[in-house]
Amino acid sequence: MNAAAAPDIRAADDPATLRAAWPVVAQLRPHLDEEAFLAQALRQQAEGWRATVLVEDGIVRAFAGWRVQEMLAHGRLLYVDDLVTDSAARSAGHGKALLDWLKAQASALGCRSLQLDSGTQRIDAHAFYLRERLRIVSFHFSGALDG
Repeated sequence: MNAAAAPDIRAADDPATLRAAWPVVAQLRPHLDEEAFLAQALRQQAEGWRATVLVEDGIVRAFAGWRVQEMLAHGRLLYVDDLVTDSAARSAGHGKALLDWLKAQASALGCRSLQLDSGTQRIDAHAFYLRERLRIVSFHFSGALDG
């Protein structure tokens, strides 16, 4: 990423921008196809979920899906559902720029913290999060439901 220019970070709140983000999102969410992603993203946006992209030279290089919520345990927080940088453009500062933008949004929106879950297999992502001063503060448990 060109260090002199501010990163081009923008909302992905329309089908065209979401489709442009799909090649990057697919690297994190391979269980979806493009149409399933588009339908789910638009449905989630109607419920308050937001999507943001970092664009370089007209190409989406990083993607974040996030929401603001409030919990008894944490107060108001910005929760990051999805954060991914294009594997062909890693270590160029895109992930850091988008995470810094998310932190600034959290502050501007009156959040007390930024939180995310990360799959246990994503070792490189964990190293990045720790470098960016995010800390492991809990375990996340999940159980499938019948039906």
